Amino acid sequence: MSTVIPVVLLKTCLFAPGHLNQRILFSIACPRGIACTAEELKQKTVEAFDRYIRVTDAGMDAEIRRGGPFLWLDTLPEPRRQRIHDSTRRGQLEIHQEKAGEEGKPIEVPDGLIHHWVGIAFVPGVSLERPLSLLQDYDNHWRTYNPEVRRSNVLEHSDNTFKIYLQFYRDSPRRVSFNTEFEVHYSRIDAKHVISRAVSTRIAELQHPEQPDSPEFPVDLGHGYLRRLNSYWRLEKKDVGVYMQVETIVLSRDVPAILAWFVNPLIRRVARQSVINVLNATRRGLLNSRAGVKP
Repeated sequence: MSTVIPVVLLKTCLFAPGHLNQRILFSIACPRGIACTAEELKQKTVEAFDRYIRVTDAGMDAEIRRGGPFLWLDTLPEPRRQRIHDSTRRGQLEIHQEKAGEEGKPIEVPDGLIHHWVGIAFVPGVSLERPLSLLQDYDNHWRTYNPEVRRSNVLEHSDNTFKIYLQFYRDSPRRVSFNTEFEVHYSRIDAKHVISRAVSTRIAELQHPEQPDSPEFPVDLGHGYLRRLNSYWRLEKKDVGVYMQVETIVLSRDVPAILAWFVNPLIRRVARQSVINVLNATRRGLLNSRAGVKP
């Protein structure tokens, strides 16, 4: 399976802006402590993440082949499903945390954390081609997703596959920047459904994040805030508009046990907020383009 994805999600997943108390926690955990020292990504961590992705992708492929519910919310029982449909049509977002498992057991990731979230938004009065065009306009992602995306461009494009470059930047709660490359593949299921899958092929942290042309840390040897990212989009034309579902799976370094009790809940909140930020930016870009407003 594939999905339409503005890989811009990577940029906010672990460093979205937070409240003062969140910044205090990060300053306790990060400045000179173990949570922020540069660390090499371990092979056992990569193998566990790859296993998580294989299990998740296999489940997604099976869903598409069966022709079952296309959106996550359509798997829910009534009346909850109808309530969420109604709320999304009124402009609210639906955000949900996922956790893939194998044979009923969670997939353990040594020395790493997986952040797996799904978000859904509805945009009224647009065609299916509108969000597809916006998501594929990688040369202008630095406009649509500014300021988190500082640079963006297409490296290669062939049929439904894009190879792209994005530079992500955050200055709160900790200043970080990454040069990233992704391979993104789109598939049209039918006239009303499109999916995409984006896979990170290179993520390198900048040594001086405030400088766009800064030297990089060697790949897999940064502070570990962002190690890997897979991201998936599903677009469905329905109810005189388009439902947009984005699903992200991010690998970061683990949190020391002594800090996990308060850092892990914070990471979950920040990862959730990153999905909200991307859906809102995408919806805003669509509504602005419909109104003839430049992003």
